[in-house]
Amino acid sequence: MADTSVKIDDVTRDRLKALADGAGMSMKDYLARVAEEKEHEQLLETATAAFRRAIAEPGILARFDADFGGLPPAARETPRAA
Repeated sequence: MADTSVKIDDVTRDRLKALADGAGMSMKDYLARVAEEKEHEQLLETATAAFRRAIAEPGILARFDADFGGLPPAARETPRAA
């Protein structure tokens, strides 16, 4: 894959460099990891939304409880990622 450059301000560059250094990585590798993590976060958000839609359907949550013993009480009270 060919390398390219991206124009960012000095402050942002310095912040990213410090984060990369702290992780013991080159900035190139660090930014690749950040991109992967952000993609993963988006996938989790999509899955969470789908799960919430599914359990909102009448009867689905009762069936889940019957099959798997139910969600812990805190999961019913506090919306969180699946």
